[in-house]
Amino acid sequence: MRKFLVVLDDTRECLNAMRFAAMRASHTGGGVTILSIIPPDEFNHWIGVGDIMREEARERIIAHYEVFAKWMRDKQHVEPELVIREGEPVPEILAHVREDPEVGVLVLGAGSGKGGPGPLVTQLTRSSGSLPIPFTIVPGDLSKERLEAIT
Repeated sequence: MRKFLVVLDDTRECLNAMRFAAMRASHTGGGVTILSIIPPDEFNHWIGVGDIMREEARERIIAHYEVFAKWMRDKQHVEPELVIREGEPVPEILAHVREDPEVGVLVLGAGSGKGGPGPLVTQLTRSSGSLPIPFTIVPGDLSKERLEAIT
């Protein structure tokens, strides 16, 4: 089964990327993998404190994931899977793409503000010629109706 890989983070544009991935998966018989990455710099504390912070980060990710997963199940009839990795975002995304042969498309949300599309879109666009799969950039300010029309 071809899977759409979408990155879960705290950005607003992440919502449209999730919607797009779920709608495309629903319409094409695919699956969705939701990847969340915990940056290593969050745990540069004492070992005990770092372990507690890592567990709290995982709990926040799972709670955030459950909101998207419920919507995907109820509205799109797609059962997503959650993958949590630790490290730098771009290398971890690329590593996951290479490790999971079922991932067929990477879906990223692009910011529409003054800050540009965001660091993931910027960095991955630079290396897009060497990516082993295509990726889709979903504008963060597309309406739900427009997303439904194009998926």
